[in-house]
Amino acid sequence: MTGQAWLAWAALALAAGSAQANDTARVEAQAADAYPTRPITIVVTFAPGGGTDLLARKLALVMQQRWGQPVVVENRPGASGNIGASRVAKAAADGYTLLMVNSTFAINPGVYGPLDFSPGRDFDTVINVGFVPSVLVVPSNSPWHGLDDLLATARGASQTPFFASCGAGTPQHLAGEMLRMQAHAPLQQIAYKGCGPALTDVMSGQVGLGIVTASAAAPLLASGKLRALAVTSRERIAQLPDVPSVAEQGLPGYELDQWHGLLAPTGTPAGIIARVNGLLADAIAQPELKTGLEQMGYTLTRGDERSPRAFQRLLNRDLQRFGTITARMGLRLD
Repeated sequence: MTGQAWLAWAALALAAGSAQANDTARVEAQAADAYPTRPITIVVTFAPGGGTDLLARKLALVMQQRWGQPVVVENRPGASGNIGASRVAKAAADGYTLLMVNSTFAINPGVYGPLDFSPGRDFDTVINVGFVPSVLVVPSNSPWHGLDDLLATARGASQTPFFASCGAGTPQHLAGEMLRMQAHAPLQQIAYKGCGPALTDVMSGQVGLGIVTASAAAPLLASGKLRALAVTSRERIAQLPDVPSVAEQGLPGYELDQWHGLLAPTGTPAGIIARVNGLLADAIAQPELKTGLEQMGYTLTRGDERSPRAFQRLLNRDLQRFGTITARMGLRLD
């Protein structure tokens, strides 16, 4: 082939490739404009009735009312969420199968053996709805009235104090381990099957300390059955304005908020992700849904925090951060 002929062939190939790319972009744009044309499934990685499930159902109702298509919530609990995540990782990347997760999604790679999906590669982020911090709670008659009291007892105790968590490998478990490592105070977890059972034993005095979600503890704090020592968020939260954070009680930099977000299989058209994100970002800013979620204990994301890009940065950060923490803990749940 002569040099001139080769240049002509290359130009034709480039033009064909460009035309094909334009056709693909046009088809994807048309699909995004028409989306959705059939039912959507939101897979929840936990059992019905929990905070993540209730959030998914609220979002599903908004999507269904706005778009006029059924939005079904499918609960796939098991293996700390890995079963549901695996199902969505293998689904078609067309926006009709989405995944509702919380921070446990970023903890799992560090505590389970090889997964049949990659949390970092097999999903596209859609929106982070908000955060629910954990709270350190004690029985109402506890001698501990602040974090300093607890840590002083822990450091001087002849036996290691126990704390009740919502389960091994949960954000509440990690919150306790982060406190143990950063405060250099011996603490030992008792893992429960959910925040409810953990709270029951703290109220009865079976365990002196609980680390649970703020949303689960709020009614018991309001009734005076429990007392809060600290929240695990960077700053105080609106729902518990009188409860100081761990960070402001002598442990700067301490922070663990449990985020709750929506993911899609990797490769989902950007236009569809933008469509879902735009609808939900607008919905959670509306007074009715906003107030309801805040009453459930959520600190809602704002502005750019709601963008897919911001959620991706958060997910990447926590995959690395939780991987480091669980490695230091030597935590394995295989």
